Amino acid sequence: MSDEINHQRRRFLGIAGITIAATQLGRFGSANAQSSQTKPETATTQPRTAQTTDPTAIRSFRINMPEKALVDLRRRIASTQWPEKETVTDLSQGLPLATMQELARYWAKDYNWRKVEAKLNALPHFITAIDGLDIHFIHVRSQHENALPLIVTHGWPGSIIEQLKIIDPLVNPTAHGASASDAFHVVIPSMPGYGFSGKPTTAGWGPERMGRAWDVLMKRLGYTRYVAQGGDWGAFVVDQMGLQAPAGLLAIHTNMPATVPADIDRALQTGSPAPSGLSAAERRAYEQLIRTFKQVDYARIMASRPQTLYGIADSPVGLAAWLLDHNDAGGQPAAAVVEALNRTTSATGELTRDEILDNITLYWLTNTAVSASRLYWEYKGGFFNTKGVSIPVAVSVFPGEQYEAPRSWTERAYPKLIYYNQLAKGGHFAAWEQPMIFAQELRAGFRSLR
Repeated sequence: MSDEINHQRRRFLGIAGITIAATQLGRFGSANAQSSQTKPETATTQPRTAQTTDPTAIRSFRINMPEKALVDLRRRIASTQWPEKETVTDLSQGLPLATMQELARYWAKDYNWRKVEAKLNALPHFITAIDGLDIHFIHVRSQHENALPLIVTHGWPGSIIEQLKIIDPLVNPTAHGASASDAFHVVIPSMPGYGFSGKPTTAGWGPERMGRAWDVLMKRLGYTRYVAQGGDWGAFVVDQMGLQAPAGLLAIHTNMPATVPADIDRALQTGSPAPSGLSAAERRAYEQLIRTFKQVDYARIMASRPQTLYGIADSPVGLAAWLLDHNDAGGQPAAAVVEALNRTTSATGELTRDEILDNITLYWLTNTAVSASRLYWEYKGGFFNTKGVSIPVAVSVFPGEQYEAPRSWTERAYPKLIYYNQLAKGGHFAAWEQPMIFAQELRAGFRSLR
């Protein structure tokens, strides 16, 4: 290990020691314990951190959005210019006027950003520069010996908000009915252009570059062996990491696997009928994918004209509608999100209205609606087609995913498949929708590597 890595590891372990010593098992250290505080001046600038002459230094970070940004948000919501009511009784024209108006009323009058801000600040946050860009990440170390280092990547229209509910079950498994031997050290970065990470000013930050950056991050933290997990765009990132196969990456876990064989993928791109000879599970997956490819107009727009989306940077309600609508007429993946708009509490981890607004508000306050959209423009590869990953892979298939990857396709796509499981519930935002099930899947998926 290089002197620089040793230096950074010693520095971080010192910080982590302060954090852990100040807490009890099952609780997290606060960013208050760090020496530098970050206070963004406006909602449209990246928060400041302590100055350092070392661009690779790991800097502590704290979230404190100015009150004037929240006041401005509520003002903008209240002054929304609404269109007329839709002319249909279903969701075929998009999110209903009544749904958006009720959400806007709650968002402007009753929603409290400070609650999630406090929840976020109860975790250790950091920023470090990688390949010329500031990368924000949460890093929570387990108090259990031999915990396995894990980096988890979110997707769009998500953020680090998606993963908050899985941190404690992964870091403190004994508090959630699991074994200490299943513990993880958890790293959750904000993708470039998302949340509190820097916004790229030049092209080139696609999943391939993110994969390389995540390896740099894990090694900068002192982890010489680790595993990686991703869903949605995070699944693309971990597939790229699997292709790059950096030293120390033991395996990846994906809940949106890329398993479609080349001949099947060609047929899908032309909208052809299902090829002959498919099993029942393969035919179901094919039909699900045909449906999915008919419902990605939002992705096509971001992939071709992301800079034109000025409206979602200027209107909170416009942003909310864009992040909520996946054009799937009430099916997955948006169904879990739309259902959550009517759920105020959940004892078992299902999404709630406040959690949906936490994520949307994070996009608004960091002004990342357009910068996040550019990821679709950056990526030029295929979506669900086999990528050629040859390192060990664990796969969890949730019934509400955009397609349910059959075991037959999965075994061919990932020749070193170490785990495969089909779940009874959960969807595209699996960590957000079913955090306990998701945590169990990560424990089981990586258990053979310990």
